[in-house]
Amino acid sequence: MKKGGGQPGHRGVGRRIFSQAEADETRIAEVSSSTCQDCECLLSRQSSNGRVVYEFERERVKKIYYEIERKVCPGCRKIVSGKVENAFARMSFSNELIVEVAEQHYVLGRTLGQIAERCGLNYATLAESLKQIGKKLEPTLEKLKVDYRQESVRHADETGWRTDGGNGYSWYFGSKKVSLHLFRQTRSASVVREVLGTEQLQGVLVVDRYSGYNRVPCSMQYCYAHLLREMKTLETEFETNEEIKNYTERMKLHLTDAMQLRKRNLTESEYFAQAETIKLKILELSQRQARHPAIRKWQDFFLEKAARLYQWCHSRAIPAENNYAEREIRKVVIARKMSYGSQSEEGAKTRETWTSILQSLKKREKNPRV
Repeated sequence: MKKGGGQPGHRGVGRRIFSQAEADETRIAEVSSSTCQDCECLLSRQSSNGRVVYEFERERVKKIYYEIERKVCPGCRKIVSGKVENAFARMSFSNELIVEVAEQHYVLGRTLGQIAERCGLNYATLAESLKQIGKKLEPTLEKLKVDYRQESVRHADETGWRTDGGNGYSWYFGSKKVSLHLFRQTRSASVVREVLGTEQLQGVLVVDRYSGYNRVPCSMQYCYAHLLREMKTLETEFETNEEIKNYTERMKLHLTDAMQLRKRNLTESEYFAQAETIKLKILELSQRQARHPAIRKWQDFFLEKAARLYQWCHSRAIPAENNYAEREIRKVVIARKMSYGSQSEEGAKTRETWTSILQSLKKREKNPRV
């Protein structure tokens, strides 16, 4: 049995504490008494000890009153006024405060009511400020769509989202540099056309087998994680059938190997060799003559949809699953549970703009606030 604790020869890391020079503030823990509690002798001073403490400072909003300086030209009598640089015109919240609130609400999932209460802000004013600045930022979404079309590996997924009490959908279109979150009442292919357009594109789109993506103007890669779940469902449905059990066990093994291949420490040549081997095993299993119609249905699928199943064999940058989109859209699912959707179409549009811009910025910049 392996002995617990630090292993022999390992130097360890331990907690990294900061120095006094790195501290934001230095405080003195004073001795309140001047005499000893036991013998009542006068205490004499000694060298002090040091201790570091991480302390949380509750959100605090400063109230700033600006005196707007005004000057007049003696010639034309034109009046020149000073400008408040860190806030939009007729806005009572600074740009920094708005971004902070938007990040907490649209990225971290806190409700506007919670933020307003914690910061001592008016809820209605906060919501209106987010909407007004969101409208100014709307054109940025078109630029994000263009960037998305130029990516070599793209992901897409969708989930439910309620707007104004009605059922709708949250669409996610993402890549390494782009996160597009669109909130629509429809799940039709019109949303896909809105983002990807109709002209032929380079690169690959990784998706599940939803028919709304069938006519995308680029190559596709179906998600093996979804196919793996289908195999498990098939196995459960016919749990007493030995032929189905043998088929699903082998297919699950091949699909899992394909999804894990990118995680292995392989050279390019080793990756392509193993990818080709896994592909041939899937094709070989699909070409065998099966008796059960449920197996024949899946065998036909893996042969007929071959153009959408083996893109990962050509580049290790292309995953065999769509877990990236699943993780990204999970943030919206959490927000849906917290806020129960959007209260209006305007609110959904504001969320669409802010979420897309903030999430995309986080992918491109280490510190988006700079």
